[in-house]
Amino acid sequence: MPLHDRIIPYLETAELYHLARLNSQWFWVDEPLLSAFIERWRPETHTFHMPFGECSITLQDVAYQLGLPIDGEPVSGCLTEFENFMEHGRPAWVWFRELFGELPPQSKVKQMTVCYTWFHERFRVLPADASDETVRVYARAYILMLLSSQLFADKNANRVHLRWLPYLASLDDLGRYSWASAALAWLYRCLCRGTNRNVVNLAGPLQLLQSWIFWRFPTLRPSGFDRFGFPLASSSVEVAAVIHPEILVEEHRRLWAALTSLIYFAAIEWHQVDRVHTQHSFFLVLE
Repeated sequence: MPLHDRIIPYLETAELYHLARLNSQWFWVDEPLLSAFIERWRPETHTFHMPFGECSITLQDVAYQLGLPIDGEPVSGCLTEFENFMEHGRPAWVWFRELFGELPPQSKVKQMTVCYTWFHERFRVLPADASDETVRVYARAYILMLLSSQLFADKNANRVHLRWLPYLASLDDLGRYSWASAALAWLYRCLCRGTNRNVVNLAGPLQLLQSWIFWRFPTLRPSGFDRFGFPLASSSVEVAAVIHPEILVEEHRRLWAALTSLIYFAAIEWHQVDRVHTQHSFFLVLE
């Protein structure tokens, strides 16, 4: 979905603008490469076991690669008996109509999900004469697609879950959440599932994983991925020369080395950064 200038302020408030900027710069996912790394993933330690030792994707990596905030409230909520926990007990679809101005056709609805195609067709282009309220509706749709398709994609890859309605109802409060820890929790969970031989399709923020591989393993970078910008996933140096200053503020930096739980709804994973505390200096030597 094109990023309109009038939507950008809402993305900046939500601290998702850096992620949105990657829309025009994502690269194709190299499934054989990712599968090779997943084979080395150990669920019990949340690390890749390599010939030289262990390494992993940490909160610092997520901040560098996607420009997401670390400090903030957990991204969580109810996934069962969903309608009973909506604000003031309102049915989910009543709330949906209030937030998006209309309901999708029944052919685009399955339980508590809506087809991506409906959002794409209905909200792809913001009218030139759109009112401020219309812009807010389009901003909600853009953020919903951004979260569902880029950051928290699952195997149900063509549908959007209504779990995000409570978040979209308060656009001005979206910036208070720890999107980085939620994304990492979901990536960890998907990597752990991927080690099961019965699992065929990859899920999760795979662009994050592949960008991390390119950054940490220079010899695996494709042609043209040899200059850096921010977020790092947009690149193909010195980190301080390209990382946005807001990512380096103390409130985020102090959490890079935190041994803590990472939460994304029902997914709760452990940030075991103590096992890979030397990886950053190690990879700097490699480069």
